Amino acid sequence: MVQDDRIGKAVERIRRGTLDEKHEAVRDLGRIGEPAVDPIIETIVEETDNDLRWYLSQALVKIGVPAIEPLILSLQILEDDDARRYLAAALGTIGIPAIPALLDLLAHEREDVRGFAALALCRIGQPAVEPLLAMMDETDGIAHTCAALTLWKMGELGPEALQDYFKRKKE
Repeated sequence: MVQDDRIGKAVERIRRGTLDEKHEAVRDLGRIGEPAVDPIIETIVEETDNDLRWYLSQALVKIGVPAIEPLILSLQILEDDDARRYLAAALGTIGIPAIPALLDLLAHEREDVRGFAALALCRIGQPAVEPLLAMMDETDGIAHTCAALTLWKMGELGPEALQDYFKRKKE
């Protein structure tokens, strides 16, 4: 109960506080850790204020690894694309620890889920390149295609890696 109070107060400080109060509230949520993950995700889904959603996604980043599994699950079950963009951005900012779970989502049956996973992997950037190339070697079908398309969307580093990959395959 005390924890729920702290979470609610932190969300209110983000909603109504000064810039410094918002940043401190994000740090507070990060310190609460795993118990704050589900309430934060619920608030991101329920709210339409994009500022609030952004700050809450930053709190999920501060929580880090304990937030990965609930974020992955949320990407799969939620229907609100706006909320899922913030959740995917959080996963992308968490970075390297989220890569294996995001790669698994590239084989998901739903195209939209694959798209949000690709978005997060693109945000991770360079650290995701080798795992994506390995996925192309180890899979076929939709997972292979999604890995290639994700690399293609990464800007310079992805297409260069794809070029090298296909050159090696020819040799």
